[in-house]
Amino acid sequence: MAAPPAPAAEGSPQPEPHAPEPGPGSAKRGREDSRAGRLSFCTKVCYGIGGVPNQIASSATAFYLQLFLLDIAQIPAAQVSLVLFGGKVSGAAADPVAGFFINRSQRTGSGRLMPWVLGCTPFIALAYFFLWFLPPFTSLRGLWYMTFYCLFQALATFFQVPYTALTMLLTPCPRERDSATAYRMTVEMAGTLMGATVHGLIVSSAHRPHRCEATATPGPVTVSPNAARLYCIAAAVVAVTYPVCISLLCLGVKERPDPSNPASGPGLSFLAGLGLTTRHPPYLKLVISFLFISAAVQVEQSYLVLFCTHASQLHDHVQGLVLTVLVSAVLSTPLWEWVLQHFGKKTSAFGIFAMVPFAILLAAVPTAPVAYVVAFVSGVSIAVSLLLPWSMLPDVVDDFQLQHRHGPGLETIFYSSYVFFTKLSGACALGISTLSLEFSGYKAGVCKQAEEVVVTLKVLIGAVPTCMILAGLCILMVGSTPKTPSQDASSRLSLRRRTSYSLA
Repeated sequence: MAAPPAPAAEGSPQPEPHAPEPGPGSAKRGREDSRAGRLSFCTKVCYGIGGVPNQIASSATAFYLQLFLLDIAQIPAAQVSLVLFGGKVSGAAADPVAGFFINRSQRTGSGRLMPWVLGCTPFIALAYFFLWFLPPFTSLRGLWYMTFYCLFQALATFFQVPYTALTMLLTPCPRERDSATAYRMTVEMAGTLMGATVHGLIVSSAHRPHRCEATATPGPVTVSPNAARLYCIAAAVVAVTYPVCISLLCLGVKERPDPSNPASGPGLSFLAGLGLTTRHPPYLKLVISFLFISAAVQVEQSYLVLFCTHASQLHDHVQGLVLTVLVSAVLSTPLWEWVLQHFGKKTSAFGIFAMVPFAILLAAVPTAPVAYVVAFVSGVSIAVSLLLPWSMLPDVVDDFQLQHRHGPGLETIFYSSYVFFTKLSGACALGISTLSLEFSGYKAGVCKQAEEVVVTLKVLIGAVPTCMILAGLCILMVGSTPKTPSQDASSRLSLRRRTSYSLA
């Protein structure tokens, strides 16, 4: 490696003797670097396929788990609140733990991040299946679902942290990273669409409204064994996607190798790196803003099915509304990627605001035509709310590394701590909102809920997401955002990653 240029004497008018000058050779090297950092179509698609199972499982739990626990498992709302809160907190707490162990792991023949993805796959599939299994006992069902939901969330975190951090090691080119992120989001949403379609079609007959017509008593409806069997079949179908999709990920994606002899020696400890990342202002702004936005999206998803089932006459439209949300999200993701590249990421954030007036409209006028319009617009907003933070996070990491000389390897800490904070906000939002159903008098398994429950569901589907989205957007719009680094800066960052990637 050439020695760094010596600084010019103070006040000297002469240029630095080793300063690089633009010329044909420099332009040629820039073109070669750009070609070297370019990802193939197959690599981008396989990378996206790797995230499909987690997104399918997350989509199924987001739309149907709460309804399953309340109406099929017939757990009291207070216990459901604890299950959802405990599971989300478990997943959130696993993020810094995952970052710690991943940063200390040694590189293997398949890389340093890929073995974690492979090792977690079979255990996530098993935990997900038992999450939807109805045990024969009733007194300890709350503990059963708490255990497996916590296991599923923790294992999914140990899968997702290295998988998303792999974005930084695919290529040093920021534009290619954004493109890979867009491919990942598009393929994941397409998989989520297929998974939610299959899951919803399988379990749809378990929630038909005519099951209440033959019941003369106002008490809870007896759960049909067929309903429990349908949920087990749906869980098995989703669980099978884990080994299939991860096999394609390993075949099509190669992690960029570390150098044989690092130049910068041991890096920072995990706690020191975590302290540095959480004090970086652009990162703080990104995290705090999407704490509110991601919590709003999770609340909207979790209560859409419950709202249609118990607070409106939309029982027969549940599957259609869920599909409308997912289809619009899939179709709008390439459009949002185009908007990100041509108009900037801050401008794209205004797409999230579209959900606000329509969420209020659904709560006020819960009719089928309005519901489908709201579902379509919500899918468009959800697409940009999911794509935007993962497109901004690599820029934040690059901005941090250009300002600090602590060496690379902090990517995993940035990603794991971001997921930690967003999951924690979702845990609080879902836990508190589900507890509000208990206070309003929600009765598990009954055909008709009290008017107080209906009002509570309208508030949860309309006012709560609106307030959180507005708060998040206000924070995101304040101040400047990190710019996409130039090719030269990207090359310097790539060199630093290649020469000093690991943390102590």
